[in-house]
Amino acid sequence: MGNLGMWEILLIVLVVLLLFGAKRLPEVGSSIGKGIREFKRSISDTQDAIMSPDEQRNNLPPRSPDSAQHPSSTSGEPKRLSQ
Repeated sequence: MGNLGMWEILLIVLVVLLLFGAKRLPEVGSSIGKGIREFKRSISDTQDAIMSPDEQRNNLPPRSPDSAQHPSSTSGEPKRLSQ
């Protein structure tokens, strides 16, 4: 991909103007901006969740053993799909 020159940028702006019209162009720009901000926010939240797993583990309640949640499966054998 090469650099875009002045004529290429002018052609792109002209095509966008013809497709969307002058009245809808600000709406399209604001919706693209909102989408980019939401994407950046989700990336930031994901990075925060990955970088600080110890803090999140401290806030969770302690896990109970699986046998307490499922008293019918006390034998330790895996549940069969055919049952």
